[in-house]
Amino acid sequence: MTIQRRKTKNFQIGQVGIGSEWPVSIQSMTNTDTRNIPETIAQIKRLAELGCEIIRLAVPDAEAAEALRQIVPKSPLPVVADIHFDYQLALTAIKNGVHALRLNPGNIGARWKVQEVVKAARERSIPIRIGVNSGSLEKELLQRDGQPTAEAMVESALKNIDILESMNFDLIKISLKSSQVPLMIQAYRLIAAKVPYPLHLGVTEAGLYHAAAVKSAIGIGTLLAEGIGDTIRVSITGDPAQELKVAREILRALGLSRKGAELISCPTCGRCQINLAALAEKIEEKLSTITVPLKVAVMGCAVNGPGEAREADVGIAGGKGEGLLFVKGEIKCKVPEDQLVDVLCKEIDNIISKGV
Repeated sequence: MTIQRRKTKNFQIGQVGIGSEWPVSIQSMTNTDTRNIPETIAQIKRLAELGCEIIRLAVPDAEAAEALRQIVPKSPLPVVADIHFDYQLALTAIKNGVHALRLNPGNIGARWKVQEVVKAARERSIPIRIGVNSGSLEKELLQRDGQPTAEAMVESALKNIDILESMNFDLIKISLKSSQVPLMIQAYRLIAAKVPYPLHLGVTEAGLYHAAAVKSAIGIGTLLAEGIGDTIRVSITGDPAQELKVAREILRALGLSRKGAELISCPTCGRCQINLAALAEKIEEKLSTITVPLKVAVMGCAVNGPGEAREADVGIAGGKGEGLLFVKGEIKCKVPEDQLVDVLCKEIDNIISKGV
């Protein structure tokens, strides 16, 4: 079944297409100090290798904004400058070559300041992402409703959209994030029915890896399955590299991407006669750096194992102290358990070298 995506306006952030005519893209955000130029560039390159397609950098002050002049040319990814309150930071970021802004026009002051930013962004075809978070809604909306609501989040977004549209600017992307998954889902559904702009999906402040992965899979996955969403960011406390793994799995599970390797492994039961968990962990580590499409099966018994392994590009099906190696659906050889990982890894390298 193919997901029918919501039709949106389309544009580009650097070399990455945004909108319904393009694949859903994966974003992340550096957690380095942007003013530390070497460290920031190194992290961007690492995230690019892991499948990140757009990177966002915090720009809290003038020094960070000036650092962009050296960071952007060395970044393998389009750079989004995250700006709050100070329009001068946005102007400096644009001057220094960023490919997009994350900026709410309603919080940077007088209309003329917004006009200056919009003028500079229009001249360089730089999109602006309006980002509404349930935790930072305008005071009047919170006082009126007593708590964050999906309707208030949409109202806040529409006010900011109106400001940009009144200046004939429509290179707009929108996010409506919350740490509350049902609230986030409802807000995106509402805004999707009201405006034609691309949507950036995310569950914000989602926590550490396991909780964040579950929340993001439910929130982002639900919306993508409904055809809503054009870029995504999985928010995880800690190393942003973790975000990319979860994001890739969400897209792959919905058939929205075939980038990278997919590991299929059974949950284990009383029929399993090999140390499947240890084998799967080693193979997962091997696959973490592979960016080409590849389906790998690591199965532990003779019931479902051979069938699943045959459907993969390459796989193993374990028995008592040994296993079968499958390549493109055919049994290639029988291997002792202590050699299964090495043989499978060698075959994976062989397939990749020949082209999957």
